Amino acid sequence: MFGKTHSTKTAEIDKQWIVIDATGLVVGRLASLIALRLRGKHKPSFTPHVDDGDNIVVINAEKVVFTGRKRDDKVYYHYSGFQGGIKERTPRVTLEGRFPERIIEKAVERMLPRGPLGRKQLGNLRVYKGAEHPHAAQNPMPLDVASLNRKNARP
Repeated sequence: MFGKTHSTKTAEIDKQWIVIDATGLVVGRLASLIALRLRGKHKPSFTPHVDDGDNIVVINAEKVVFTGRKRDDKVYYHYSGFQGGIKERTPRVTLEGRFPERIIEKAVERMLPRGPLGRKQLGNLRVYKGAEHPHAAQNPMPLDVASLNRKNARP
């Protein structure tokens, strides 16, 4: 009468490699799509307690865009734990600094669940600021995020 609930085992997992060119893409929309694919929620075999998401390579991370005035007005805070140890930084400073890929990494990290599984899934994300990446041997399939929705990219 009732069907059985499917639960994916670790041996049944089929991970794919995906490469995304972040040139001109909106940060939040890109991070949301990456988090969804890292968790594996786009697959019919999704199981909440198993890491069955894909491996994702993001290139050209320094060319992402923010909508509105967020590039200059948005503020990221971090706290050292000491009195007066709160620091703030805008996305413009980060994107023009040494590690612009941290914008995407932190946005995706904040969209994944906290805990051991979330940390393992975040390990499947690789972000590079240039167009080069060392994962050509895995034959990653390109994913055109801009064509999925017209709001995903800005000219």
